[in-house]
Amino acid sequence: MPRRAFVFDPPDRFIAGTIGTPGNRTFFLQAREGTRVVSVALDKAQVAVLAERLGRLLLELDQRGIADLAPVKLPDDVTPLDEPLNEAFRAGTLTLGWDGEREMILIEARAQTEEADDPEGIEAIEDLEDDPDGPDLFRVRISADVARTFVERAMRVVRSGRPPCPLCGNPLDPQGHICPRRNGQYVH
Repeated sequence: MPRRAFVFDPPDRFIAGTIGTPGNRTFFLQAREGTRVVSVALDKAQVAVLAERLGRLLLELDQRGIADLAPVKLPDDVTPLDEPLNEAFRAGTLTLGWDGEREMILIEARAQTEEADDPEGIEAIEDLEDDPDGPDLFRVRISADVARTFVERAMRVVRSGRPPCPLCGNPLDPQGHICPRRNGQYVH
């Protein structure tokens, strides 16, 4: 099947968001440019790692004096994901980088493939840039200020899940959970 490439350079809006209730949420990266909206599904852990690594990249850029010296505080984006919410694909591989020529942050998500589980397949994915039959691609270039806003929202989205059990730290369902610290007894 031919590769689909969704490129936003730069988007009008780039966010991480969810649909569903805590404990049963689906996480998305979403970019919008005009009326074009693309949503890519991914795991909660991928959102958390992307936000954490993006935060580290921003810190390093600030320390090296590469990013804006006086960052502009953009307003918090607390609105829900844009409609229509159609999953383009499920992300298997995320890539983060710095485009020094344009002074923008590059974020890529590639579709989950069977080869991604194989170490040789991971190396092959990097060589698929011009492969018309490669995995679907979602590419976004954003400024450091937009990246800071993305990190804040993504961390807020990740933390807004189920509260942790005070005994074991595992997520509590609304009806409780079986706690290993209580020898398998139910905790409410």
